[in-house]
Amino acid sequence: MHPIIITVLQRLALGILTLFLVSLVIFLSLDFLPGDFGEALLGQSAREDTVAAFRKELGLDRPIMIRYFDWVGGVLTGDLGSSFSGRNASGIDRSRTVVDLVAPRLSNTLFLALTAAVIAVPLSLFLGITTALYRGSFYDRAINVTTLTTISFPEFFVGYILILILATLYPVFPSLANIEEGSPFLDRLYKIALPAMTLTLVIVAHMMRMTRAAIINLLASPYIEMARLKGASASEVILRHALPNAWAPIATVIAFNLAYLVVGVVVVEVVFVYPGIGQLMVDSVTVRDVPVVQACALIFAATYIILNLIADIIGIITNPRILHPR
Repeated sequence: MHPIIITVLQRLALGILTLFLVSLVIFLSLDFLPGDFGEALLGQSAREDTVAAFRKELGLDRPIMIRYFDWVGGVLTGDLGSSFSGRNASGIDRSRTVVDLVAPRLSNTLFLALTAAVIAVPLSLFLGITTALYRGSFYDRAINVTTLTTISFPEFFVGYILILILATLYPVFPSLANIEEGSPFLDRLYKIALPAMTLTLVIVAHMMRMTRAAIINLLASPYIEMARLKGASASEVILRHALPNAWAPIATVIAFNLAYLVVGVVVVEVVFVYPGIGQLMVDSVTVRDVPVVQACALIFAATYIILNLIADIIGIITNPRILHPR
């Protein structure tokens, strides 16, 4: 078997093992939190036997490992359980499945993340390549100062500044991204303009600087010097010689930031009251809706692991030492 196939299979096995361990950490960490949904709903004045009966109805009285393996088995079959949010102290159960709650919110989050990625990835590659091409120029210094400024601010601060400028002082975009199911595509784009702008400003800085650093690092290689001696122009040296060998680190940075667009979108969704999975997770934590919190956390972890696994595989495939073993 080719070494590259063996290496990719090893990375896939490692990714599956990591996801399993992360699911265990998620389940145990939530279970170890003080209190539970029964106590939160019934209140401190509830009798102990009432709380015990309610916990039994929810299945919270079973041993933790049995509940964990039941949950994992359900996840493998696409069943994430039922939400606690529809239950009440009178025994009436109007709960919905976790999939029904998470699916539309996840779709909204992916739409926001994809919109930001479509803008941020080409922009960061363009800025990274051009700043490396004109290294040391006024353009290079200006872009570096700007990106350092934006990357030093937390997401919520950038969001509030954009709201102040583009929604309050100059009302161009709405401050609340309250999209609804079935909204027209252009209307969705208009309403998510500010959160998409916030995410773009935050991740472009990191991707651009890493792209620039990867290309500049390769420009010191002997084969680049040989290309220059053969009369290749500066743009040809970067685009034809340096950039193809810089794809591995660049792909890793892009995958890391794409994972952040989904995983780190929680703060941005809360700032703009965007109906995504991050906002759902925050609301579920508030009411101690454990099945929904577990599902959201698992989705975040799976997204991060999968995207980093893809970047790792791209780095392996683009490595000539593996492609052409001696």
